Amino acid sequence: MLWSKLFIPTLRENPAEAEVASHQLLLRAGYIRQLAAGIYNYLFLAQRSLLKIQNIVRQEMDAIGGQEMLLPGLNPAEVWQESGRWDVMGDNLFRLKDRFGRDLCLGMTHEEVMTVIARGELRSYKQLPQIWYQIQTKFRDEPRPKSGLLRVRQFIMKDSYTFDMDQAGLDVAYDKHYKAYCRIFERCGLEYTVVEAHSGAMGGSQSHEFMVESDAGEDFIAICKDCGYSANLEKAVSVPSPPGAKDPEGDLAPEEFHTPGRKTIADISAFTGLPETSQMKSLVLVADGKPVLVLLRGDHQLSETKFGSISGDPEFRQARPDEIVEWFGAEAGSLGPVGVKNMPVYADQALVGRCNMIAGANKSDYHLRHVTLGKDFQAEIRELRQVNEGDACTNCGKPLVIRKTVEIGHIFKLGYKYSESMGLRVLAADGKEVTPIMGSYGIGIERILAAAIELYHDKDGMILPAAIAPFQVVVTPANFNDAAQAEAARTIYEGCRKLGLDVLLDDRDERPGVKFKDADLIGIPFRIVIGKKLAGGSVELVDRKTRQSTDVPVADVARAVAERLN
Repeated sequence: MLWSKLFIPTLRENPAEAEVASHQLLLRAGYIRQLAAGIYNYLFLAQRSLLKIQNIVRQEMDAIGGQEMLLPGLNPAEVWQESGRWDVMGDNLFRLKDRFGRDLCLGMTHEEVMTVIARGELRSYKQLPQIWYQIQTKFRDEPRPKSGLLRVRQFIMKDSYTFDMDQAGLDVAYDKHYKAYCRIFERCGLEYTVVEAHSGAMGGSQSHEFMVESDAGEDFIAICKDCGYSANLEKAVSVPSPPGAKDPEGDLAPEEFHTPGRKTIADISAFTGLPETSQMKSLVLVADGKPVLVLLRGDHQLSETKFGSISGDPEFRQARPDEIVEWFGAEAGSLGPVGVKNMPVYADQALVGRCNMIAGANKSDYHLRHVTLGKDFQAEIRELRQVNEGDACTNCGKPLVIRKTVEIGHIFKLGYKYSESMGLRVLAADGKEVTPIMGSYGIGIERILAAAIELYHDKDGMILPAAIAPFQVVVTPANFNDAAQAEAARTIYEGCRKLGLDVLLDDRDERPGVKFKDADLIGIPFRIVIGKKLAGGSVELVDRKTRQSTDVPVADVARAVAERLN
């Protein structure tokens, strides 16, 4: 292709609305343009890269027996109501009505629709297992679109679904997808980490996320660099760091003391001269309409995901001030577990073995010293806290590190959540009806491109992996008006095409510096520069990633590029 004939609207400065590197560079390089908040036009270069990513995904999905379909983006409410997710998805689901007043939604995923197909067509165990997938546009009514293609309202996803007769079959399907995802991300040139994850509204017994480390991300993961343990912060467990101060010894009775105007853990720590680790943090939550008291070490934070799983109510809320006064007879900031009988009490595992700690007295402006779990109050012990940097790994005892990441893929063992609720049944070998077990597996197509840019860029632009770059090589004559350079450029260009290379010829009447900057900006892995060295029969081959320049004979340069790409 000839650059002069293409629409590549590059920009010299970073747009004011773009904060993260991938958003800035996608705009500057002319890949995307915003239509509305979280809704983007994908221009020529973006479409080329996205199609290459989709091709890699298709190849690897086909290799594990996947069968590609294309399902409607517009779904009737009834199928989502059958599964129960019409209400669970809340405002994230785009909802609309047709002219007859019937409820519809724009699909953000397709478990329900796939299950409807399976319910209508699958009759016997002989038809299982099945792997069905699609690459299709999805919609999510994101409340705060940001970071370019990383948090959007319309996006492209590869979603696949498996149907098996039993857990053993699901395990095989899950493992196939796990390995296929690894191959996909490796072929796309990404450095990634696989972590244990929480299934959320998708449901199911097990899930893994595929994450790329980036400050532009909004997910946090805990990693042990010694044994390889890794998990999303929502799911991660650890041995808490030591409290840093020794608990008072002895069988001491709770002792009330006055703490006027001191409401927070930090206030009490400053008042008593004891660290936050010597206190119990009391949180009053409402799950399924009923109050629950949750206790943590003073320096720890509640994992909302863990509590949501324990309580069975992922939509739990904090108690209102009036509710707290009604239930405890005291204001927030003076609450504690001693004497509480009117609600369940949960204590985090980090409090086990501690003694003589400080807690609220359930009397405004008063606290208690010498409060001990198991002696002064009883509680159900659960894993409730969020892991902190420096906590010990439960596998090997070495310190965990916390990293910010971008999620690029997520796989789920759905179990019977959809097949059971939506009445999917097949006949087993013994003639009895059974419910197939399901899996669900997603990849964000645009997120692969954005994550690659976040990983690989410099002050001059993108450094895209060759497999997903819009072009593999650009032929750049310093002066296309020079007859010799123009002829050499065309010869090299045709030579690259014959070798099957994805090549671009920069035939523009521009200064060499402009051409070089544009090539660097849009992330083409190799640049062939035709200039003064042509008189000696050679050209420069420049590696975008390393910046290394090599003189190569004109007749050999196309093959040199092909060899480097291979």
